Amino acid sequence: MSTEIKKIENDISFDIRGAAFKVHTTLGPGLLESVYETALAYELTQLGYSIKIQVGVPMIYANIKMDVGFRLDLVVNDLVIIEVKSVETLTDVHHKQLLTYLKLTNKKLGLLINFNSYPLKDNIVRIVNNL
Repeated sequence: MSTEIKKIENDISFDIRGAAFKVHTTLGPGLLESVYETALAYELTQLGYSIKIQVGVPMIYANIKMDVGFRLDLVVNDLVIIEVKSVETLTDVHHKQLLTYLKLTNKKLGLLINFNSYPLKDNIVRIVNNL
């Protein structure tokens, strides 16, 4: 079953990249993250995916559950996390943030996409957690 999960996540990742390229080609760089997030969610919904936006994830610290520890930008089919950025340059902290999200949610695959860039293909980063 593990191989099947990987194939599903990798197929989703392929479609996410295609949708991101479509959004970037249409809108270009320089807009707010929320604009890209909304457009990307729309494109993925058009492809038949189940999309959750700004998903609050509780955090447990010192054995206390805190209602919202952080928010995931997009979650596709409850399998792949997308972290949307619109920054000059992706930094190590952006990569670490997504990896932490994957670990805390037990998800295996995430994509970090910086829409404020050109070419976009050089600013889509695949981050895995035991995939």
